[in-house]
Amino acid sequence: MALLDTATPPETDALGQLEERIQRAVALVTRLRQEKEEALKELAETQAAWEESQAANTKLSEELSALQTERQQVRARLEKLLSHIDTLGTA
Repeated sequence: MALLDTATPPETDALGQLEERIQRAVALVTRLRQEKEEALKELAETQAAWEESQAANTKLSEELSALQTERQQVRARLEKLLSHIDTLGTA
């Protein structure tokens, strides 16, 4: 009988340790799932911000190109006008 009494506590202790390890594993899995959800949310927000910045970049590039074209046209017209003025001055 004494052998059964001494054998029971180690089994109970082993079962308690197993239960504790399982509880820690469940807590870890729960925490990791929460972190994953937060990371996915942050990723979605970052992707949305990136898409917005890409759209703004495209718009600004188009505007810059249009302004450069306009500048070239204005420069050509001014050079033409200055050429006419020079012609008037020499005549």
